[in-house]
Amino acid sequence: QVQLVESGGRLVQAGGSLRLSCAASKRTFSSYAMGWFRQAPGKGREFVAAITWSGSNTYYADSVKGRFTISRDNAKNTVYLQMNSLKPEDTSVYYCAAAGSTYSLRSQRCDYWGQGTQVTVSS
Repeated sequence: QVQLVESGGRLVQAGGSLRLSCAASKRTFSSYAMGWFRQAPGKGREFVAAITWSGSNTYYADSVKGRFTISRDNAKNTVYLQMNSLKPEDTSVYYCAAAGSTYSLRSQRCDYWGQGTQVTVSS
């Protein structure tokens, strides 16, 4: 069992930046592809970004490409989401997840999910 704990969400003004963190409980973290998802009120869960176990490849939703950056530190069992140029439409609960591959992540077939952290972007 891998436990994932997100942090870093808060209220921020449009145009601002935030960095979300997701800490994993197990050393096997480095064997998982990791991803970020978000869900706004009344909407379905949306893929945001994914990173391979080694960090060598990353994938982004078109809506965040060029503004968000996913990264990971396997020594710290942590994955990050740097969010720049935030927009009100980025307001959501953000979740991190672990899966065997980035393909599984992008298909939302994840093995583990965090509890989420709220990001609110004011206009």
